[in-house]
Amino acid sequence: MKKAKIPKPTVAELEVLQILWKNGPSTVRFVNDKMNEKKRVGYTTTLKIMQLMFEKKILTRDENKRSHIYHPVIKENETQKLLLERFLDSAFSGSAAKMVMQTLGNHQASKEEISQIRKLLDSIEGEKNAPDK
Repeated sequence: MKKAKIPKPTVAELEVLQILWKNGPSTVRFVNDKMNEKKRVGYTTTLKIMQLMFEKKILTRDENKRSHIYHPVIKENETQKLLLERFLDSAFSGSAAKMVMQTLGNHQASKEEISQIRKLLDSIEGEKNAPDK
Protein backbone atom coordinates (compact mmCIF):
# COMPACT_ATOMS: atom_id res chain seq x y z
CA MET A 1 0.00 0.00 0.00
CA LYS A 2 1.40 3.39 -0.96
CA LYS A 3 2.28 5.91 1.74
CA ALA A 4 -0.40 8.40 0.73
CA LYS A 5 -3.04 5.66 0.75
CA ILE A 6 -2.29 4.30 4.21
CA PRO A 7 -5.19 5.38 6.42
CA LYS A 8 -4.42 6.72 9.88
CA PRO A 9 -5.67 4.06 12.28
CA THR A 10 -7.42 5.07 15.49
CA VAL A 11 -6.10 3.90 18.85
CA ALA A 12 -8.64 1.05 18.91
CA GLU A 13 -7.73 0.07 15.34
CA LEU A 14 -4.04 0.05 16.27
CA GLU A 15 -4.83 -2.37 19.12
CA VAL A 16 -6.50 -4.72 16.63
CA LEU A 17 -3.64 -4.35 14.16
CA GLN A 18 -1.05 -5.11 16.86
CA ILE A 19 -2.84 -8.39 17.61
CA LEU A 20 -3.10 -9.33 13.93
CA TRP A 21 0.53 -8.42 13.20
CA LYS A 22 1.71 -10.51 16.14
CA ASN A 23 -0.60 -13.51 15.72
CA GLY A 24 -1.47 -13.52 12.02
CA PRO A 25 -4.92 -13.64 10.42
CA SER A 26 -7.55 -14.18 13.10
CA THR A 27 -11.25 -14.26 13.94
CA VAL A 28 -13.06 -11.51 15.78
CA ARG A 29 -13.37 -13.86 18.79
CA PHE A 30 -9.60 -14.38 18.93
CA VAL A 31 -8.88 -10.65 18.66
CA ASN A 32 -11.51 -9.89 21.30
CA ASP A 33 -10.02 -12.49 23.67
CA LYS A 34 -6.57 -10.96 23.23
CA MET A 35 -7.92 -7.43 23.81
CA ASN A 36 -9.63 -8.65 27.00
CA GLU A 37 -6.26 -9.71 28.40
CA LYS A 38 -5.51 -5.99 28.90
CA LYS A 39 -8.93 -4.42 29.41
CA ARG A 40 -12.57 -5.43 29.19
CA VAL A 41 -13.90 -5.02 25.65
CA GLY A 42 -17.25 -6.36 24.49
CA TYR A 43 -17.37 -8.77 21.55
CA THR A 44 -19.76 -6.54 19.60
CA THR A 45 -17.41 -3.57 20.09
CA THR A 46 -14.49 -5.56 18.64
CA LEU A 47 -16.72 -6.79 15.81
CA LYS A 48 -17.81 -3.25 14.94
CA ILE A 49 -14.22 -1.94 15.01
CA MET A 50 -13.08 -4.73 12.68
CA GLN A 51 -16.05 -4.24 10.34
CA LEU A 52 -15.21 -0.53 10.09
CA MET A 53 -11.56 -1.42 9.44
CA PHE A 54 -12.74 -3.72 6.64
CA GLU A 55 -14.80 -0.87 5.15
CA LYS A 56 -11.78 1.47 5.40
CA LYS A 57 -9.69 -1.21 3.64
CA ILE A 58 -7.36 -1.58 6.61
CA LEU A 59 -8.39 -5.25 6.86
CA THR A 60 -9.54 -7.89 4.41
CA ARG A 61 -11.58 -10.90 5.42
CA ASP A 62 -11.93 -14.48 4.28
CA GLU A 63 -15.64 -15.28 4.30
CA ASN A 64 -15.26 -18.94 3.24
CA LYS A 65 -15.80 -20.27 6.77
CA ARG A 66 -18.52 -19.66 9.33
CA SER A 67 -16.18 -17.41 11.34
CA HIS A 68 -14.62 -14.77 9.13
CA ILE A 69 -10.83 -14.58 9.22
CA TYR A 70 -9.46 -11.02 9.15
CA HIS A 71 -6.09 -10.11 7.60
CA PRO A 72 -4.29 -6.77 7.95
CA VAL A 73 -3.79 -4.95 4.65
CA ILE A 74 -1.31 -2.43 5.97
CA LYS A 75 2.12 -3.55 7.13
CA GLU A 76 3.38 -2.88 10.62
CA ASN A 77 6.57 -1.09 9.58
CA GLU A 78 4.75 1.11 7.03
CA THR A 79 2.16 2.10 9.60
CA GLN A 80 4.77 2.84 12.26
CA LYS A 81 6.78 4.94 9.82
CA LEU A 82 3.73 6.94 8.72
CA LEU A 83 2.52 7.55 12.28
CA LEU A 84 6.01 8.48 13.44
CA GLU A 85 6.43 10.97 10.57
CA ARG A 86 3.07 12.57 11.39
CA PHE A 87 3.90 12.70 15.11
CA LEU A 88 7.38 14.09 14.44
CA ASP A 89 5.96 16.83 12.23
CA SER A 90 3.11 17.79 14.56
CA ALA A 91 4.77 17.47 17.98
CA PHE A 92 8.44 18.27 17.25
CA SER A 93 8.31 20.52 14.17
CA GLY A 94 9.98 17.76 12.18
CA SER A 95 13.06 17.62 14.43
CA ALA A 96 14.14 14.03 15.06
CA ALA A 97 16.83 15.32 17.43
CA LYS A 98 14.23 17.05 19.64
CA MET A 99 12.14 13.90 19.73
CA VAL A 100 15.08 11.62 20.59
CA MET A 101 16.35 14.00 23.30
CA GLN A 102 12.87 14.27 24.83
CA THR A 103 12.40 10.50 24.72
CA LEU A 104 15.78 9.69 26.26
CA GLY A 105 15.30 12.42 28.85
CA ASN A 106 11.97 10.95 29.98
CA HIS A 107 12.81 7.26 29.68
CA GLN A 108 15.51 5.28 31.46
CA ALA A 109 17.10 3.45 28.52
CA SER A 110 18.62 0.06 29.24
CA LYS A 111 22.24 -0.74 28.37
CA GLU A 112 20.94 -2.87 25.50
CA GLU A 113 18.83 0.00 24.15
CA ILE A 114 21.76 2.42 24.39
CA SER A 115 23.95 -0.11 22.57
CA GLN A 116 21.37 -0.42 19.80
CA ILE A 117 21.14 3.37 19.51
CA ARG A 118 24.96 3.61 19.27
CA LYS A 119 25.04 0.99 16.52
CA LEU A 120 22.36 2.87 14.59
CA LEU A 121 24.21 6.18 14.96
CA ASP A 122 27.51 4.54 13.90
CA SER A 123 25.76 3.05 10.87
CA ILE A 124 24.25 6.41 9.90
CA GLU A 125 27.60 8.18 10.32
CA GLY A 126 29.32 5.46 8.29
CA GLU A 127 26.87 5.95 5.42
CA LYS A 128 27.35 9.73 5.45
CA ASN A 129 31.16 9.43 5.52
CA ALA A 130 31.35 6.74 2.83
CA PRO A 131 32.89 7.93 -0.46
CA ASP A 132 30.48 8.33 -3.34
CA LYS A 133 30.47 5.45 -5.78
